[in-house]
Amino acid sequence: MQGKSIDEINIGDFETFEKTISETDVYLYAGITGDFNPAHLNDQAAQKTIFKGRIAHGLLTAGLISAVLGTILPGPGTIYLEQSLSFKKPVYFGDTITAKVTIIEKLVDKNIIICETVCLNDRNQLVVTGIAKVMPPIKAEGKA
Repeated sequence: MQGKSIDEINIGDFETFEKTISETDVYLYAGITGDFNPAHLNDQAAQKTIFKGRIAHGLLTAGLISAVLGTILPGPGTIYLEQSLSFKKPVYFGDTITAKVTIIEKLVDKNIIICETVCLNDRNQLVVTGIAKVMPPIKAEGKA
């Protein structure tokens, strides 16, 4: 399976991916990355923060952008080159996050696309914004 090549992608194209963030997701992410910040794992400590409770890791949320890029648009075979991120609001356990990737520029001669990336919670609040630079897969020979 191969994602879309640059000639199959248009400026303005977009795709989304949705996931509800669970306590298990946060604990697994902490174990994988080694980020055991109490703001994510210790409810008593997290109650004393500005967030008044445990929150998901910012990069766990941003990882949903990678899910769009690597599986939907452009899809399998995409190479992630660069990502800027701005964290706007916390993501709490149980929040359903929608990651959206929109194509905003094509650099055809370099086989690079620039994407606006956003994540919204189920209250339609912007939680993450950014810009991604990716290299879509090269069109396979014989593919129509």
